[in-house]
Amino acid sequence: MGFPWKLFYVFGILFWGFSQRWRTVESNAGSFSCGFPAIYNFGDSNSDTGGISAAMSEILSPNGETFFGHPAGRACDGRLIIDFIGKFTSSENLKLPYLSAYLDSVGTNFRHGANFATGGSSIRPPGYSPFNLWVQISQFIQFKARTSSLYNQLTLNRRNPLTISNLPRPAEFSQALYTIDIGQNDLAHGFQYTTVKQVLASIPDIIGQLPQAIHTLYNEGARFFWVHNTGPIGCLPVSVLYEISKPWNLDKNGCVRLQNEVAMEFNRQLKDMISQLRAQLPFARFTYVDVYSAKYTLVSDAKNLGFVEAVNFCCGNCMKKGMANGTVYGNPCNHPAKHISWDGIHYSQAANMWVAERIFNGSFSDPPLSIQSACHHQTTIL
Repeated sequence: MGFPWKLFYVFGILFWGFSQRWRTVESNAGSFSCGFPAIYNFGDSNSDTGGISAAMSEILSPNGETFFGHPAGRACDGRLIIDFIGKFTSSENLKLPYLSAYLDSVGTNFRHGANFATGGSSIRPPGYSPFNLWVQISQFIQFKARTSSLYNQLTLNRRNPLTISNLPRPAEFSQALYTIDIGQNDLAHGFQYTTVKQVLASIPDIIGQLPQAIHTLYNEGARFFWVHNTGPIGCLPVSVLYEISKPWNLDKNGCVRLQNEVAMEFNRQLKDMISQLRAQLPFARFTYVDVYSAKYTLVSDAKNLGFVEAVNFCCGNCMKKGMANGTVYGNPCNHPAKHISWDGIHYSQAANMWVAERIFNGSFSDPPLSIQSACHHQTTIL
């Protein structure tokens, strides 16, 4: 065999090998676990595990009764979607615990991440809460700097009585998964105080706040992002009850049509923004999660899935018990697991689990990778 043919043969073998590796990795990407050592979450009450309860107003019983047996800082009868994340990201040797709220000073453990989400938070101020996304980002930057400094100090001085067991490892900030679930309150606040037309006009400015926030996290070492879009706000019982006397404003599933159309426009612009960030930050990995479609599917098929009608919520005024005209408010229904809505605004544990099982496997994601594989990107894997 002459030299040119030998060279051609070698290059042919190499090309075949790389093509096979590409096919194997791409086809198995969904089953390959990234093994994230930590999770850092930013959001509102949909993923708040105790922040607003610790900082502002305690979340009282009957919240938490289904799973924790007592109030656990969550506006829910049990666990939130973020609470199920450990089940889907855990490798054989790593079982991620429930995320401790950054603002909670009692019983916290930040070894495997921290939760900066707080109830009522929005992307931009003003809103229902002072802890908007930029405040949460600032808290993370301070958290990272202080815990890294303390960890390094304690590692050098092993005689120090303090322990490092509850501290994050500095090297793992760049290996962690950064989850973002925020934006619903921006729309809700707009619906409450302005018109639908004004809310639509505000979306570009709201979405425009996110790139700088994500760039800031990226500059702090974040590389893996899991971003939820906003859910069908028009399907929340609190939204429907205000419009139930106007059936022409409701869709075939009893949801407020205009509010959901605004939510879908918000999500369209959010997805476009994520696409732009992929081009700007090629070393980052972004997963856009269509929570809207998952939740709307649940609402649409509620009865067939074993739930009562989506407009029926389990607990009225669950944030605080009271009595008026002989009626006790704040008592939950007898079967919370049959309700999609816990309190008219927040989902029940049963509904959160149903949604989690469907979004974490990649069925509603772009790219369609499970959360275990969120460190990959189908279009760039070799």
